Amino acid sequence: MNRLAKLQDMLIKYITEEVETKNNRAYPLSWEIVHIASAPQFARLLAEKRGVDPELAAIATAVHDFGRIVTGVQENHAEAGYEPVKKWLAETGLFSEEEIETIALACKNHSSKEEVGTPLEEIVKDSDIIDCYLHGHVISKDAHRKRLAKVKKELNLPEEQNL
Repeated sequence: MNRLAKLQDMLIKYITEEVETKNNRAYPLSWEIVHIASAPQFARLLAEKRGVDPELAAIATAVHDFGRIVTGVQENHAEAGYEPVKKWLAETGLFSEEEIETIALACKNHSSKEEVGTPLEEIVKDSDIIDCYLHGHVISKDAHRKRLAKVKKELNLPEEQNL
């Protein structure tokens, strides 16, 4: 089993056994599980296209919403997840300290869709937005719509594709 599959398995186990299932979560845990499985596939695709390590891109995308997973809160979830995801990644024993920091920074910065970050951060942002779009989420923020249009163009998808 590769590191992504191991990580996803560990994260799903963490979600189902450790995360509090309170009713007032911003997103249901079922969505979090779907998102940690589907968004990394877009990350792998974009990473291969852009010359970035596909495994690291997929892994960072799998855990990018860790802050929301542990707190249930959408607001500031990216920044709130920085320290918890570093701790959790270290506990998995799958990553070097350098990889943990790189992944955690991509998680921390993924909500800043209007800013350009490292190539890895850009893949996490783009994978997040295209995955949400393809799952039928309304993309209402201007910066998110611009990013979505850019990714759709890169993937040769029609601008006005309705799903």
